[in-house]
Amino acid sequence: MNVEQIIRELKEYDGPAVKIMEVCGTHTASIFKGGIRSLISPKIKLISGPGCPVCVTPAAYIDRCIEYAKRENHVLLTFGDMMKVPGRNGSLSQAKGEGARVELMYSPIEAVEKAKKNPDLTYVVAGVGFETTAPAYALAMEEAVSRGAENIRLLTALKTVLPALQWICENDDGIDGFLCPGHVSVIIGSDAYTRLAGQFNRPFVVAGFEPEHILAGIYEIMKQLNPGAAGSGAKPAAAVRNLYKNAVKAEGNKKAQEIISRYFEPGAAMWRGLGMIPDSGLYLRPEYEAFDAGSKGLDEDIKLPASCRCGDVIIGRINPDECPMFGKACNPSDPYGPCMVSSEGACGIWHRNIRQ
Repeated sequence: MNVEQIIRELKEYDGPAVKIMEVCGTHTASIFKGGIRSLISPKIKLISGPGCPVCVTPAAYIDRCIEYAKRENHVLLTFGDMMKVPGRNGSLSQAKGEGARVELMYSPIEAVEKAKKNPDLTYVVAGVGFETTAPAYALAMEEAVSRGAENIRLLTALKTVLPALQWICENDDGIDGFLCPGHVSVIIGSDAYTRLAGQFNRPFVVAGFEPEHILAGIYEIMKQLNPGAAGSGAKPAAAVRNLYKNAVKAEGNKKAQEIISRYFEPGAAMWRGLGMIPDSGLYLRPEYEAFDAGSKGLDEDIKLPASCRCGDVIIGRINPDECPMFGKACNPSDPYGPCMVSSEGACGIWHRNIRQ
């Protein structure tokens, strides 16, 4: 079926209202860029999920990063999108302005080079991300171990997506199908969603990032939810469909999975807006604990006021523009909630793409 036919069928859909969650922030941005909401029926509601690792990082983690940046002979290395995330006592950007040693990095491997050149300094790497970036931190650890860079520490807020999707399925029965995160799926593989699809009887569809790929993914979800409308007979059990086979294999990237498991093990983690989720965090294995900067137990978070709806945005209960602070007390120039801070955050993406 060509794109024009898919658009026509999606536009003409007049059945029960459907909620589809796009988990990945890149999908959210592409949905705006392609004007996809205008191409489909208003009865098909696209909602953003917890696909921004910065947005779900708890305040206590930011506080610990700032603490290290202020210690004598310590340097905190981080990616740029962490700089404005609010902790309980300000942000890394504010701390840097007050003299804390915060340096931006483009790859965790940089930490090894810096550590070898400056043995009198301890470099603390802020390890934030999902399965997509976890291999880079594992490779940095491998390099640090092999080169004897003992003045490196890793402060992890690495998270895995599947436990969060399980949490959403268990706690919010209003979501009918999932557009799976494309970059994460490259690592974990499309088969990783099979158990969730079977357990909760909801479609999980892996799609690329171009507008036509997303439309095809939405169409596949709708076909599973309403097979009669597509002329495919009785409704079967929901299934996983991989429409991104040029990048995503059923089994995923085995080498990336192996190096992640070589250096990290799962444990409970705090997701800002969701709470504690079992086995959703990645922590250094016991044999590498000398490199750990105290990653466990960073669970405390800011109690956001009732007017800040970041928690509801993260789990798809509301769209960002339904938050009373959106574009007013919270905007990219003066972000209040974490969803407005990151380039991958739903609120930031919405603010950049809709007129106020």
